[in-house]
Amino acid sequence: MNTLSRARRPAPRSEARGGLAARLREPTQVVFLALLALIALGWVLVALDGGQFLTMESVVGIQQRSAALGIVAIGQTLAILAGSLDLSVAYLISLTSLVAAEIMAGRDGNVLPAVAAVLGVSALVGLVNGLVITRLRVHAFIATLGVALIIKGVVDHLYDGPAGKVPESFQLLGYSRIGPIPVSAVLWAGVAVVAWFLLSRTRLGYRVYAVGGNEEVARLSGIRTGRAIVLTHVLCSVCAGIAGLLLASRLGAGAPTVGTDGGYDLESIAAVVLGGTALAGGKGGVSGTVGGVLLLAVLDTIFNQLEVNSFVKDVVRGVVIVVAVAVYARRIKGRSV
Repeated sequence: MNTLSRARRPAPRSEARGGLAARLREPTQVVFLALLALIALGWVLVALDGGQFLTMESVVGIQQRSAALGIVAIGQTLAILAGSLDLSVAYLISLTSLVAAEIMAGRDGNVLPAVAAVLGVSALVGLVNGLVITRLRVHAFIATLGVALIIKGVVDHLYDGPAGKVPESFQLLGYSRIGPIPVSAVLWAGVAVVAWFLLSRTRLGYRVYAVGGNEEVARLSGIRTGRAIVLTHVLCSVCAGIAGLLLASRLGAGAPTVGTDGGYDLESIAAVVLGGTALAGGKGGVSGTVGGVLLLAVLDTIFNQLEVNSFVKDVVRGVVIVVAVAVYARRIKGRSV
């Protein structure tokens, strides 16, 4: 009886505080706390400069600016969690924007065939990436970089500038809003929810974390590691294709440099890392990536309102990423000791 009563007693207040502190030290909580701190700092800096920070225009701008990067970063999260990564997404975005605009040719009736073609091309590129990594045993960095250069060569050979035309009805995807929320942000949220469900509620998610944590142990446990890696690359490329559709809707046409100009390859990896996902794989998740993308979008908004030059922007963004990775690395090392 005494044993049962002791078991039912609540944890001491010091232990409860320790548990709360531990939760606050998790990467996902840290990135959102950093986001709130950045918003507060931005509010003060913009106010001192004589402006207003969180106006309706700036809030909508943050959502629109983060949508395309957010979709790509969600796909990149899947690949990185499996212990891989994808450097071909920027060139794939350019290719899919051109494919979509060329097939649509300004006609509403061609929208569905164009979307289907983009998803098919994206899935094919992801399949090639995955098979080169798993069957040919090429490191993900080299494999996806090689595929990126192949796509670049095709695009450079076929296109000298913008091509195709997106119908006005499809352009609503890039610019229309539901109240203060852009449709593009709703699309990003939908992709994030699907990815979260896959990772947390399906066998694929379990296998992705297992493979990223230790591929050899996962293989010995009966998991088909190659299949999991291939599937994450297919999903990553499909996300890049969706981002290509979104950017085509904004531009009204396809552009051979829209992906590389946006730096979606390295930016997406940076957002994933800021969100606390380990580059080695096996640790992290979608919610942290969402926070990382919003952190970069808010930072850009502050820079734009303060009219900071591009050199300082790049330096500060680089410092933020390096510091974030260093903090996460020290925390992991501290726990392992």
